[in-house]
Parts: sequence; structure tokens; C-alpha cells
Amino acid sequence: MSKLSENLKCLMNDVGIKSAALADAIGIDQSTVLSLLRGEGLPYTDTLVKLADYFSCSTDYLLGLTDDYSRTQFKQRPPFSQQLTIILAHFNVTKYRMEKDTGIAEKTVNRWHNGKTQPTCESLIKLANYFDCSVDFILGRV
Repeated sequence: MSKLSENLKCLMNDVGIKSAALADAIGIDQSTVLSLLRGEGLPYTDTLVKLADYFSCSTDYLLGLTDDYSRTQFKQRPPFSQQLTIILAHFNVTKYRMEKDTGIAEKTVNRWHNGKTQPTCESLIKLANYFDCSVDFILGRV
């Protein structure tokens, strides 16, 4: 079982919500919630943030990157294209350097930068590890 699955089960149990009600509350299919509960992969970025917002926890906690669970309100995240520019400036890293160091394809990074796609959870984790920061920082939630 994945850490995300474990944490999601615990959070749902703590607030006493079933998968159908959670899906309705955050606007996703129940099958997505059930898949996450079974540990079948990671959610889309938007789903991850909706879950974290619903439970007032960090995305890092949901993903199992930290054991620190504290109910917190996070700021609304900017479009990732804007956040990527902020991150690169903050860490004084070029897109080229980040691509080479992380192994993330130039085409992928350009699609993020142009606002055509968002990073996957796997890419968010890779970026957080590369920049030695939280996924919430990468998303612009803190």
C-alpha cells in the first residue's frame, strides 16, 4: 500500500467521510478516490491539491513525503507556468540547467512554461527533491 493511500484512508476515517462523499465534495469521480485508496498510482496535480485543500493538509503529507500533519490553510496556487518562473528565479537556476539536472525533457518543461500542461505528481516530487523544498512550495501554495 502506498503512503498516499494510507494517509488518505486515515484522513477520511478521521473526518468520517466515505469515498463517494469525498468525490462529490471535491468534484472528482468516485473511481479516482477508490483507485487512490487501493494505491494504484498518484493523482493528477489538480486532484492532489483538491484533496489537500479538503483535508487542510500539505500535499507533502498526502504524498507521504513528510509525517508532519498539521491542519493548515494554504494560499491559492498560481498557474504553474507563473510558478515555474518564480521557482527558477528564486533558486537562480535556468530551465536548461533544471532539465539537465533532473532529466525532465525540454519539451515537457516548455509545455509547463507555456501553460499547456501541469507537472505530474512524479515530476513535482522530482522538482521538490531537486530544489530541496516542499511540493507545496513548487506548487506555490506556501
